[in-house]
Amino acid sequence: MTMSINTGLVSGIDTGTMITQLLQLEARQQNSLKTRLSATQVAASAYRTVNSALAALTTSAESLAKPESFASTKATSTAASVGVTTASYATPGSLTFTVAQVATTASSVSTGRWSSTTTAAGLSSMDIRSADGATSKGTVTLDGTESLEQVAAKINADTALGLKASAVQVAPGEFALQISAGTSGAAAGFSIAGTEFTATSVGQDAELKVGEDTATTTAYTIRSATNTFEGVLPGATLTVSKVEPTPVTVTVATDPAAVADKVSALVDAVNNALSTIKTYSDNTPGSKAALRGEYAVTSIAGQLLQAVSEAVGADGSPAQVGFQTTRDGRITFDKEKFTAALTATPELAQRIVTGTGVEGEPDFVPGLAARVRDVSKAASDATTGTLSSLATGQDSLARDIQDRIADWDLRLAARKVALTRQFTAMETALSSLTNQSNWLAGQLGSLPSA
Repeated sequence: MTMSINTGLVSGIDTGTMITQLLQLEARQQNSLKTRLSATQVAASAYRTVNSALAALTTSAESLAKPESFASTKATSTAASVGVTTASYATPGSLTFTVAQVATTASSVSTGRWSSTTTAAGLSSMDIRSADGATSKGTVTLDGTESLEQVAAKINADTALGLKASAVQVAPGEFALQISAGTSGAAAGFSIAGTEFTATSVGQDAELKVGEDTATTTAYTIRSATNTFEGVLPGATLTVSKVEPTPVTVTVATDPAAVADKVSALVDAVNNALSTIKTYSDNTPGSKAALRGEYAVTSIAGQLLQAVSEAVGADGSPAQVGFQTTRDGRITFDKEKFTAALTATPELAQRIVTGTGVEGEPDFVPGLAARVRDVSKAASDATTGTLSSLATGQDSLARDIQDRIADWDLRLAARKVALTRQFTAMETALSSLTNQSNWLAGQLGSLPSA
């Protein structure tokens, strides 16, 4: 006889609800594990958020700790036609010159004209020579059957010639063969032997003339095959666009404002890390921070503040160049004060930030950038960082809890089967007793009355 597991047909007991309630009682430990799992996952996420802020700080501090970070320069030119840019390694300097000439590209055009670019042009082999005709650069072999397009293709295919050729339409239905040097400058100039081509432009170098020829001085010339001059001043690139007979002065100078911007960015990164730490480890009454009061996290904030505020060797406090700590655990940076220090005492300002000596050497005194880097890296390093390890530990704990929750799923499922079986057996036994009772009542009822 099959009995209902929701409501006993014989007993009338709601066995389904009873089983559910019994399982809920036995699942209290599993629910506790689920709550703990959630807290563990939140903690792991919080560790990683703080870790990310410190990793960004490490990158910023690492860059600023290098002495070359203070080598920022800016370049100016007194002529709009002369541009100047600087690389990170540029050094201060100045140069005055006139632009004697700009670079041009050699070019020639055929003296003949054709009505089609696809029929035989009748051109003979071309002897390509240097601009002065003294040296052969190569020969384009032709037999007169090639069309203008085929001749241009042959010239372009011979990369050793350094030429570019094309059939150009000079009037409707009238074509010529144009040949140009692949690059500007005198060295790329060329000529074509014979009378089938005429030069349209001569290749020449751009020239800067420095100084004047007088009784006591001698000018000199700086040449470039292009209108760009590399390395005339260390780390600087000059670009000219026209002849400038009036002297032009190009200056590469230090850029205190750019350096101050870099330092300001580091302070911003420090404050961001401090703010993140405070948010996730807030220990004030009522706080629900994921890492509330976690010393491994709060101690990092203290170390960062110390790294920025503590005296740098014999040079003293960073406050003298604009760094201050606040009562609420942040860093302020007086950019104007720092910029002024860079102008008045640039060596001191740099030593406060980048330190003294060579890192790794016995006499090395770390500046505040290196100290900040060391603190943030010790916490955020992917392999050895304390926060990285704590996050990984939480991940491991979460996996263990998940396994235990899964075990409880199996255990509760088995318990449900057992309870269901027990209640079914109870209903079956009650049914049997009821049947026996009914049978006895029937037997008794059938006995003759006295």
